[in-house]
Amino acid sequence: MTARVGVVTFPGSLDDGDAARAVRIAGAEPVRLWHADAELHGVDAVVLPGGFSYGDYLRCGAIARFAPVMDRIVDAARGGLPVLGICNGFQILCEAHLLPGALTRNQHLHFRNRDQVLRVESASTAWTNAFQANQEILIPVKNGEGCYVADAATLDELEGEGRVVARYVGGNPNGSQRDIAAITNAAGNVVGIMPHPEHAVEALTGPSLDGLGFFTSVLKHLVGTPA
Repeated sequence: MTARVGVVTFPGSLDDGDAARAVRIAGAEPVRLWHADAELHGVDAVVLPGGFSYGDYLRCGAIARFAPVMDRIVDAARGGLPVLGICNGFQILCEAHLLPGALTRNQHLHFRNRDQVLRVESASTAWTNAFQANQEILIPVKNGEGCYVADAATLDELEGEGRVVARYVGGNPNGSQRDIAAITNAAGNVVGIMPHPEHAVEALTGPSLDGLGFFTSVLKHLVGTPA
C-alpha cells in the first residue's frame, strides 16, 4: 500500500505545492490538508511547509499553532506520527511546543536566499535515515527569521541527546546558535528544519537531489513501523 503523506496548507503557505511534489517524487501519495479542517484523513505522516502562515502576524507560526488541524497533529505527533516542519513549519512546531527553542530574526536583519551546505548530524530520525551521519548535503535556504535560539540548558540537552539533526557548514546564514539548522524531538519522529529540502528533489530546478532523502527516509521509516 502506498504511504499517504499529508501536506498542510495555511493561509500564506507558499511551499505546500513544492512539498506535495517532493512527496510524490519520493514515491508516496500527497494528501492536501486544510488548516481549518480538524481531520488528518488517515495520513501516515505530515509535512508543515514553508511560507508565511497567517501573514506571520504576532510571531512566525504563532497563529498557525492554534489552527484546528494543529490540534490533531500535536496529538498524533505525541503518539508517534512522523511530522516534518520546513522553515515556517519549523517555527510552527516550536510554537506548538513539539520542539524546544524558537526561531527569531536573522542576526544581520536581512533575508537570506542561497544554496546552503548542511552536515547531517543525526541519521536516526524518521526523516533522515536515508543519510549517513556527517554526510554533507546541499539544499536551498530562504528565510528572514531563521535564527534558532534556546537557553544553554536546552542547547546542551539537544547536543547530549543527539537531537541536533543538521548544522550549517561553510557559513551560518542567519546566526543560529551552534550553527543549528535542524533538530528533532526525543522520539525522533518530529523534525524541524530551516532550509528547504523540497527545493532540491529534481535536477532541473534544484542545486542537487539531496533534499529527496528527507522524503524517502519517512517512507523507509513507515515500512519498518509495526502496524
